[in-house]
Amino acid sequence: MNATVATTDYRRSKIHPKKFALLVACASIMMMFAAFTSAYIVRQSAGNWLEFRLPDLFYLNTGVILMSSLALHSSYLAFKRGNTRVYRLLLVGALALGLAFLVLQYQGWQALTAIGVELTTNPSGSFVYVISGVHAAHILGGIAALLLAILHAFVLPHRITPARKLRFELTLIYWHFVDFLWVYLLLFFTFS
Repeated sequence: MNATVATTDYRRSKIHPKKFALLVACASIMMMFAAFTSAYIVRQSAGNWLEFRLPDLFYLNTGVILMSSLALHSSYLAFKRGNTRVYRLLLVGALALGLAFLVLQYQGWQALTAIGVELTTNPSGSFVYVISGVHAAHILGGIAALLLAILHAFVLPHRITPARKLRFELTLIYWHFVDFLWVYLLLFFTFS
């Protein structure tokens, strides 16, 4: 008896190992910030808590980082369409806006100091400095990834290869993540 075995194409939904590793890292970072914000809430309920309004620079900063994310996403779309000039221009714009975020963050810390909220004055101020400072450190990591992406954009010929697309997607995922994280932190500080 000769039975023909039907070949069935079994496909699993696969995620690239590098994307999976990045998502795990993002989840770990998110858990760290969840721990920070939980500690903030616990310490706030203990008393001796200075109430203050965040300087407006922190809200301006949010618009800047969101524009950076939009520029990077638009750059990615231009990359996929093969529009080299727009792809490069928007990539540099995303970097410039990311750097502007860091400058505004520093100015926001100076504004906090100007209203009497210093790093060691009260636990409430200390939490804001530490949490926003750790976030700024993660932004620096994103800046490094953007610099590498710009290097590839200007040095290598514009080819849409799987490896280059993956690299760009990894940068994009991380940058969107740190943007989302900042929005979460700003909302947390505003409403807690």
